[in-house]
Amino acid sequence: MTTAKTDQPILLEVKNLKTWFPVRRGLLQRTVGNVKAVDDVSFFVRRGETLGLVGESGCGKTTVGRTILRLIPNSGGEVHFDGKDVLAAGALDLRKLRREMQIIFQDPGGSLNPRMRVGGIISEPLEVHGITKSEDETRERVGELLVKCGLWKQAADRYPHEFSGGQRQRIGIARALSLNPRLIVCDEPTSALDVSIQSQILNLLADLQQEMGLSYLFISHDMAVIHHICDRIAVMYNGKIVEEGTRDEIINAPKHEYTQALLSAVPEADPRRKRQRIRQANARM
Repeated sequence: MTTAKTDQPILLEVKNLKTWFPVRRGLLQRTVGNVKAVDDVSFFVRRGETLGLVGESGCGKTTVGRTILRLIPNSGGEVHFDGKDVLAAGALDLRKLRREMQIIFQDPGGSLNPRMRVGGIISEPLEVHGITKSEDETRERVGELLVKCGLWKQAADRYPHEFSGGQRQRIGIARALSLNPRLIVCDEPTSALDVSIQSQILNLLADLQQEMGLSYLFISHDMAVIHHICDRIAVMYNGKIVEEGTRDEIINAPKHEYTQALLSAVPEADPRRKRQRIRQANARM
C-alpha cells in the first residue's frame, strides 16, 4: 500500500488543459463544432507519487496523458514539468523533456514492433538519445533493464510474439525505463491482462517506483486497480475532473455521485456481502 507524499515538491502541474477535436461536415468539411475530449482539467503530481486518473471509457483520461506528452496537440491550458513549460517547448527542449517523461501503453502487443527483436525495441531510445556509446554498452544496458523488469537477458534476442501478454508488458516497461525518466504515464497498463498477471505488473511498478523514485500518472477505468497502487485519485467524467482527493478520501467517502457509481461497480470479494449497484446516467458537473 502507498502513503501520501505531501512533503515532496510538485513535479508535474497541469492547469486548465483543453484538448478539443473539430467536428467537420459537408462537402467542404467545415468545422461545425468541437468534441471537448478534455475540458479545463487541472491537477498535479508530486515527486515519487502516484496520481490515479480514473473514469469510464471515452471520458478523456487517455487524451489527457497523451496531451501532456505532446503526442496529441492541446487546444489550451498549461503543462509544467519541473518548472519547464512542456507545451511551449521547442524541438531541442522537447527532446530533453522526452527523456524525463515516458509512457507505458495499454496494449503490450500492439505497442511493440513485431519485426524488431526485443533488444532492438528497448535499445532504440538509447540510440536515438545517444545514451550508450558502444554496442556492448547498449547490450549490457538492455540486459539490466530486462532483469530489472522480471525477465532474462537472453530475451533480447527473441521477438515479441514469443512472449505472453504479461511478459510483453514487462518489455514495454523496460523500454519506458531505458532513459531513466522521472515521470511515467501508465495508460491502462494492466487492462489487457488476466487478473493474476495484473497484480504481478502492479507489484513490479510499485517496486520500481520505490527503487527509482518514479512518479506515475496512472490511468485506469478500474477502481480496484487504482485503489491498490495510487496515493491520490482524480475522477474524470465527460472531459472534466469531477472529484479529487487522497485515496482514502475517494474510496471511503466519495462525494460525487459518479464516483459513487464507479465504486459500486467494483466486485465484492466476499460473496456473502452484497453491494448495491448504483445506476448513474447523468452525473452533475
